[in-house]
Amino acid sequence: MNTGTPGWELFARYAFPPNELGYCGPPDSSVLLQGAGHSEIARHAAGFDGAWPYLEEIAAAVGAGHPLETAVVRSYWIGGPQLAAVDGARLARRLRAAFAGQPTGVLDSVRAGAVANHSFHVFAVYPWVRFLDIDPATPLRILQACRIRWGTVLSVDDEHVVMTSRPLRFDAGVLTLGDTTAESVRWSRDGTSLAPAPRPGDTVAAHWDWVCGSLDAEDVADLEHATVATLDLVNTARRSDQSLSRHA
Repeated sequence: MNTGTPGWELFARYAFPPNELGYCGPPDSSVLLQGAGHSEIARHAAGFDGAWPYLEEIAAAVGAGHPLETAVVRSYWIGGPQLAAVDGARLARRLRAAFAGQPTGVLDSVRAGAVANHSFHVFAVYPWVRFLDIDPATPLRILQACRIRWGTVLSVDDEHVVMTSRPLRFDAGVLTLGDTTAESVRWSRDGTSLAPAPRPGDTVAAHWDWVCGSLDAEDVADLEHATVATLDLVNTARRSDQSLSRHA
């Protein structure tokens, strides 16, 4: 990842895909496209009820001056050692209060504390994980698209790349990362992109149907670590829920 990218711009790149779809954040996702200014994007970012609490908790834990500092934003979307500074129990309490009365996934059952990373919001806070045992196809597809995933670019055309990545799998009641497979992801639309044009051989991050930027080896290691750690927490919480249900 280009660590010279300002945090507010980095936030915009990763937040645009779900904001465009209307899944999270305030209206008018065009604010997040290239060309908008820092103050405009900062105001828009503060309206993300999901992401903003994580950013604030990371910033407070590491002594950052603002939730949109680059290191803070990177930690939320990608991961990294700064996540260890966040009090997971405090973050979990904050999330439970923020989403009280709303359907969530396994947030109430995670005993080890929350992980201050987007993967935790996808797998533990969003309710989709609860539907996996009923009919896994749709929730698995949504969880896969919503998480930040990494892949190697095989080919590039005017608007899409084909990249190889490890998709989510749900087998024997457990969420895991599967074997590498190919998928097509958009990098441009009508001349608009979220990041510079990728090239074959690049490692990129994707969120929903968009490439959000390039990743280096450290980024991939941090993103994989945060993803797997969260999946472990969620699988443990799911087993706990199922055990309680059987003994109720």
